[in-house]
Amino acid sequence: MEPETFDVVVIGAGPAGENVAGRCAEGGLSVAIVERELIGGECSYWGCMPSKVLIRPGDVLAAAQRVPGTASAITGVDAAATFALRDRFTGNWDDTGSLPWLTDRGIGVVRGIGRLTSERTVDVESAAGDVRRLVARRAVVVATGTAASIPPIPGLADARPWDNRDITAAKDVPRRLLVLGGGAIGLEMAQAFRRLGAEEVAVVEVAPRLVAREEPFAGDEIRVALEAEGIAIHTGVTVTEVRRDAAGAVSVFLGDGSELVGDELLVAAGRRPSTGDLGLETVGLEPGRFVEVDDQLRATSIEGGWLYAIGDCNGRSLLTHMGKYQARIAADVILGKQAAAVADHGIVPRVTFTDPQVCAVGLTEAQARAAGIEVRVVKYATGAVAGASVLGDNFAGSSQLVIDDDRRVIVGATFVGPSVQELLHSATIAIVGDVPLDRLWHAVPSFPTVSEVWLRLLEAYGL
Repeated sequence: MEPETFDVVVIGAGPAGENVAGRCAEGGLSVAIVERELIGGECSYWGCMPSKVLIRPGDVLAAAQRVPGTASAITGVDAAATFALRDRFTGNWDDTGSLPWLTDRGIGVVRGIGRLTSERTVDVESAAGDVRRLVARRAVVVATGTAASIPPIPGLADARPWDNRDITAAKDVPRRLLVLGGGAIGLEMAQAFRRLGAEEVAVVEVAPRLVAREEPFAGDEIRVALEAEGIAIHTGVTVTEVRRDAAGAVSVFLGDGSELVGDELLVAAGRRPSTGDLGLETVGLEPGRFVEVDDQLRATSIEGGWLYAIGDCNGRSLLTHMGKYQARIAADVILGKQAAAVADHGIVPRVTFTDPQVCAVGLTEAQARAAGIEVRVVKYATGAVAGASVLGDNFAGSSQLVIDDDRRVIVGATFVGPSVQELLHSATIAIVGDVPLDRLWHAVPSFPTVSEVWLRLLEAYGL
């Protein structure tokens, strides 16, 4: 087999892989990118984009219902039209429209299953069984992402559960939906499908509260909102068994002796790295595990620094925007620049797109205290500013800053409220820049906007 040689070979054409390939190509390197499924990856077809399309109509409906002048005009969400829009966003799961972004940059697109076979060498097996050998002069970049994890609960695997791919590609709304997992994916889809017309929705979370990695008040406030919409919440419980009967109904048996029955069961209980069929064993790494990397995104146990892993598959931060960030860092390193990933270490912005949303960046109060930081926390009702009242009644949620009191800088921020995601980047900038509070005091929020909550939080600190 005659090898084909490139400067860089990328395995995985999701957002992280596309971005590292594009940046390297724009820097003058020859690049090949390998994809076994669809160009654009999980985010474009089964994750971020289709899920937000499914969420959006319910958010618009809820926003209108909060305004007395429009509430009476609301008739409901059109599920069929929503699914049709979702299909348009995903190109009906056809990636033809995604190819020009790569090919216009001179990137070679290779379809098939890419596997490492030796140092700097990737064999790609096509659907027909043909094999192409790609050799990288500078770097091989692994960007294969993650897949849904199915917990080892008795009967679960045989009950034909849905994962994120199944629910974001659903053609109909089940009458009764059960959800295992009270994190972002589970809660977003539970609320979206309730608003799309599911008559019964129940969420089961083994942790004592929802969005357990965020501030406790965030989980409490989401719970209140979801229960007000008729979604049943079960926290702090275990699942002992799952069964699907001959008629298609699925039963979830809980450790407290109760039973939940639904028509479909979504499992949103974590992710596993898609590294099991990647040939990692040929270069001394363990298949099926996250690839450990340094701050230049190089695999730590590979001599010569030729192997990189970016995005979800390295386990540092399982978020699309962080994968794209890592792609930029890795590309710069490959191009010979001085670069290192900084945001991975405690400055990760994240949004749970429920209503109200949970938008957070940096450390929680508990994380900051565990890190030995002398913390002061200030909190204010997000809806108590004039800008929120203009947007409608019952603007729920709280905002909080976690402040390093010795250095007088913000190390963590959480905003809970309807559609408050655009508040998050200002907090990210303040934390990344170590902006002193005395200086931040002069960043005047416009009136009347929800961003005035920044002023109230700084006032609560004593400025």
